[in-house]
Amino acid sequence: MLIFLWAEGHNGVIGQNGQLPWHLPADMHFFKTVTTGNTIVAGARTYRSFGRSLPNRQNIVVTHQPASNFPDTVIVLDSLDAVRTYAAAHSDDKIFVVGGAQLFVGLQDDVDFLYRTVIDANFTGDTWMPVMNYEKFQLIATQPGIRNDKNPYDYHFEQYQRR
Repeated sequence: MLIFLWAEGHNGVIGQNGQLPWHLPADMHFFKTVTTGNTIVAGARTYRSFGRSLPNRQNIVVTHQPASNFPDTVIVLDSLDAVRTYAAAHSDDKIFVVGGAQLFVGLQDDVDFLYRTVIDANFTGDTWMPVMNYEKFQLIATQPGIRNDKNPYDYHFEQYQRR
């Protein structure tokens, strides 16, 4: 099953200069908790923003770059159709699409679940989440985040399932 996993600020901002434009440890903890033991799919720029392959996960990179540009442990796919084929062959697996925006746009019609962290703040960004048609999804869970010294924004987690 394909799952989109992302955090966004006001106006759908999801990135700035290949990085997250905020520091929110609770969201990073959520990301680690839900993706550990599963598969993540990222574009090359998003993958490089991690600084390494994420441990205890199957890392997939979607790119036209040669596979030799990535560690041997990374599966390199060269198209959205290759992602669809991989997902179909691993239909019992949780496959988290974690960015960038082009993957979210290209796989919108294929995604089964949405895991969104909504951050109640304005951020400067150069990358935005594509507009999602939430009428095709049902909100199945929401959880408020706890604002504190380490997590300086109001935020909450949402999970949607395709209708």
